[in-house]
Amino acid sequence: MQMKLGLTILCAVGVWLAGCATDTSTQGPQVEDKTSAATTSGDTGTQALDGAGAGKGGALGGTAADADLLAKRRVHFEFDSSALDAENRQIVDAHARYLAAHPNLKVTLEGHADERGTREYNLALGERRAQAVGRVMRVLGVNAGSLTDTSYGEEKPLAPEHNESAWALNRRVEIIYQ
Repeated sequence: MQMKLGLTILCAVGVWLAGCATDTSTQGPQVEDKTSAATTSGDTGTQALDGAGAGKGGALGGTAADADLLAKRRVHFEFDSSALDAENRQIVDAHARYLAAHPNLKVTLEGHADERGTREYNLALGERRAQAVGRVMRVLGVNAGSLTDTSYGEEKPLAPEHNESAWALNRRVEIIYQ
C-alpha cells in the first residue's frame, strides 16, 4: 500500500513538473549542440551562452576541446543504468568546470529514459540519472543551489522509433542552462 502511494506521489510530482516547464532561454558560451543528429521539432541545436568559458583564453583557460564538450548538452546512458561512462563523464566535467567558474548560472538536469519499463520505473530511472549528473557536478565544485534535477521518464523521446538506436538516444540527461 505504501509503495503504491509513493509511486502515485512520484507520478503526480512528475506530471506537475512537466507542466511547470521553464523558459528555455539560456546564458553561457554560444555553442552548437553536437550531441546527436536527432532533435525535437523545437530544438534549433544551438544555445547562446556568454562565451566566458568557451574557446582559448576563456574564464576556464578553455581550449577548443572545452568548447566542443560544452557544446554537448546531452549525456547518454546504457540500458537500465545511471552510471556515466568515460566519454559522457568528460561532458559533465566540462559543464561542471564552467558552472563552478560562473556560480550565478543555474542549470536544470532533465533525466529521460527509453520507453521500455513501466512509467513509474522510467520516472525513477530518469531521476537517478539526473541525480548522478548533479552529484558529479557538486563534487567538482558546483553549488547545489545552481542545480535543479527533474525527470520526464519516457515522456519526451528524442527519437520516436522503437529500436535500439532510438532507445539509446532517449536514455539521457539534458543539461539546460537557464
